[in-house]
Amino acid sequence: MADSTSPKGSSGVFAKKVQRQLSRGKEKVMQRLGKSLETRDDHFEHSLQMFNDQQTDGNRIYKDLRNYINAIRDMREASRRLSQSLFDVYESEWAGEEDLGAIVEGEDLLWNDHEVKMLDQAVRTMESYVSQFPDVREKIAKRGRKLVDYDSSLHHLEALEMAKKRDDIKINKAKEEMKDAKTVYDGINNELKEELPVLYDRSASCLCNIILFFHLYFLLY
Repeated sequence: MADSTSPKGSSGVFAKKVQRQLSRGKEKVMQRLGKSLETRDDHFEHSLQMFNDQQTDGNRIYKDLRNYINAIRDMREASRRLSQSLFDVYESEWAGEEDLGAIVEGEDLLWNDHEVKMLDQAVRTMESYVSQFPDVREKIAKRGRKLVDYDSSLHHLEALEMAKKRDDIKINKAKEEMKDAKTVYDGINNELKEELPVLYDRSASCLCNIILFFHLYFLLY
């Protein structure tokens, strides 16, 4: 028996992969032409729409927070340049010259504190939050592929059962393939229907924490 590492085994795996891709492509074409029905799950579709909205909003807020941090750094640099200009033109005999250094240093420390707190309490919180999205998107894409496989096997079975010349051996094989495809699809579909609402609920906790941070921070400063 050839193992999967042998040329023969590798070619067999490759052939199955190509056949699966061809089958999926054919099924999608048939569905677009209206000649084949796609299995629908309204519960999943609702959760998927919530996830898509959540992903769009999360990425937008993360981008805005990054822009906010960049603005803080620009302001800090502008403050430093202004301080240097004041040092350059301030005459030693003018009033307050001895306090200028402490004032400038204190302002720089405030900008630094603002940046550090924003990074720790807001930016990294959102960074961790949005980092979940790629894995979920991949799982959703996998669910889509398994759905096409299931629909394809189901319609193949229906075609065999409706054929004028019945072939019970082919029909029984097609039934097993359909059951296997359904098991795989149902498994990932049910997992996502449980996971997507939980992920959506986390958005409220994450965003509330960030809003609370901003509220308390600006009350203090």
